Amino acid sequence: MQTQTKIQSVPIKMYRTQDRLTIAAPMPGIQPDDLLIRITEKNSLVLQGEIRGVLKDVKEVLVDEWNAGGYYREIALPNAVDGAHANVTYGNGVVVVVLPLSEKTVVADITVPKVGIDRGERVGHVGH
Repeated sequence: MQTQTKIQSVPIKMYRTQDRLTIAAPMPGIQPDDLLIRITEKNSLVLQGEIRGVLKDVKEVLVDEWNAGGYYREIALPNAVDGAHANVTYGNGVVVVVLPLSEKTVVADITVPKVGIDRGERVGHVGH
């Protein structure tokens, strides 16, 4: 039996305060280096996670009901946001993106530096 990674849609939670938009999504089984977050000029958020080395050296897969990785989701945002000042954390298989609200959308390609085993963090702004 050959195992292939399938691209999975990512479920999200999105909420808004007076000054920021927060999106949380489960993306287990990847490393922060394999995570790409993009704010597009169409005012959408793209979450993408690649996985490397799926089931290396496995002789025979007997049951394969879920995959870790191969994630993609594009989400229309309800407000203009500043992608350049996004805060992102990745830990326990969950990515959380905090985007400051702005007058005009600021596009950005965001990577998440590794800060520990299976943990990543990018600080684009501090305070409220």
